[in-house]
Amino acid sequence: MTDRFHGEEMVYHSFDCAVDDPRKYYPSKFLNTLTPNGLPPHLLKLKINCPVILLRNIGPSNGQHSGKRIFLPWITFRPSDDEMFPFQFKSKQFPIRLSFCMTINKAHGQTIPNAGIYLPEPVFSHGQLYVTLSRSIARTNIRVLAASVCDNKKNKIKWQKK
Repeated sequence: MTDRFHGEEMVYHSFDCAVDDPRKYYPSKFLNTLTPNGLPPHLLKLKINCPVILLRNIGPSNGQHSGKRIFLPWITFRPSDDEMFPFQFKSKQFPIRLSFCMTINKAHGQTIPNAGIYLPEPVFSHGQLYVTLSRSIARTNIRVLAASVCDNKKNKIKWQKK
């Protein structure tokens, strides 16, 4: 997706190491291949104006909020799921990930200029629908694709029940 953006692509590598591994059983090349939830990718490829999402709170109390230019520090991450691997490791990388789409819950509190909403199933609650439709600046900037089942014999829409 970054190919569609103009400008030079910059590649940022993470620094990965195992915790308490004096014999180097887990080399960095192996750790670079791991992708636990909540950690940025080993290779972070960015171009100017690519949409990104923060993976950690950097400091909202210090005025670091959406739309403000901030310095992104390298942050050391440790996967929180201890049962995923038989060892612990840490990864140092920018706390961001490319974000061309997001869930309804992640969109809460954000203003999005143009919103394309894909609803393969009905929303869980009216509150989710409100959050989804109220993120855009103007209702003309919202496009919704909602899946439905059509009964051609009666020309009525039937909603699937699970």
